[in-house]
Amino acid sequence: MSIREIGYGDVTINKKMKDYVNLFHLIISKLENWDSINLNDKNKQINTLLNISNNVDLSVYFDKYSIELKKNTLNYYIKSVIKPKK
Repeated sequence: MSIREIGYGDVTINKKMKDYVNLFHLIISKLENWDSINLNDKNKQINTLLNISNNVDLSVYFDKYSIELKKNTLNYYIKSVIKPKK
């Protein structure tokens, strides 16, 4: 459900978007040194950021995802979205 469908007006949507951008930057700053953090601390950070009360082990998933992203260039992921000019 989008924030428009909830019934928010233009002013509220702008405020919510600002909140979402600030939250995104907070997440990026917390995970900036992901490769140098131990597994237990990774789990704590993810559970805190996602507001998960039980100990879900998502850090292994994100580690594998990070490795996969590092293997390929950005073009690999967007080549079907953006067609190259000929």
